Amino acid sequence: MQKTFLELYGSASWSVLHSFEAEDRASMAAMRAAVEPMKGTLRGTAARVPFDGIMEHVAAAEGVSYEADEVGGIAGWWCRPEGAAAGRVVMHLHGGWFNWGSAKAYRNFAGQIAARAGAAVFVPDYRLAPEHPFPAAADDALAAYRGLVERGFAKIAITGDSAGGNLALGLLVRLAARVEEDGKALVVGVALSPVTDLALAGSSWETRAEADPVFTKEQVAGLVEGYLSGHAAEDPLASPVYAELKGLAPVCMHVGDDEVLLDDSVRFVERAVAAGVDARLEVWEGMLHGFAGSVGRLKASSEALGLVGEFLRERFAE
Repeated sequence: MQKTFLELYGSASWSVLHSFEAEDRASMAAMRAAVEPMKGTLRGTAARVPFDGIMEHVAAAEGVSYEADEVGGIAGWWCRPEGAAAGRVVMHLHGGWFNWGSAKAYRNFAGQIAARAGAAVFVPDYRLAPEHPFPAAADDALAAYRGLVERGFAKIAITGDSAGGNLALGLLVRLAARVEEDGKALVVGVALSPVTDLALAGSSWETRAEADPVFTKEQVAGLVEGYLSGHAAEDPLASPVYAELKGLAPVCMHVGDDEVLLDDSVRFVERAVAAGVDARLEVWEGMLHGFAGSVGRLKASSEALGLVGEFLRERFAE
């Protein structure tokens, strides 16, 4: 029998465990039945079209408009909610294991964040591996952030999911080291099911190997290899769990308890708190990778995104 989160990690003041509610059980069972036959099969550039198809089916938020643009020399999409606060912006870095994903496919998901945060969201189309290996994506994220600063945004939040969570946290680390030059506008970071360790050394690659219906270690190792292209996985810019975290902006993470990436979040937040960072972790029982995108199908999805929006609004208001 799978050990529970509390059995594996114990309780901590910086973590919150959300129970698997009865009304989500049937929906989650159906989702698992749909995705489990494809477990570990999305590989290489051939997976880009089906992955974008998955993300394009995320429900669109009401009252959000979308527009293609270029910021800091990086193409992407704006998601603008009605009544968006002036001077505030969120940059969302999309997931896809550095090999897949696009701003256009992610606009509905980012729009859900925009609606809840009450702020415009820009999703940059950072360069993808293997054509553009590390650090191309990380450099594009920094360029887009600087472009937002140049446009006069005084308060910037950085969010990201999965590989985008990796890029978001890596950008927080870079900005913490360059506060005077680049980081004055940075307010906060949010990471959803981030991959923080490209060495794939987290214990949940074993403890959640059966529970996770999406990824296998062999599959992910190939995708990571295409991204790193021989670069050391322990480089802090590639794997932020190994970075010096002192001085990092406040950060909040959300992760499913049934993800192989569970330990990536736990270890990062634990290290961040030890370094004096305002960091918190929200763990969702019974949830799989990317659950936050199932708005309208899972209560946990709406609740998680609601907490993200609340967190962003609170920090923007400070």
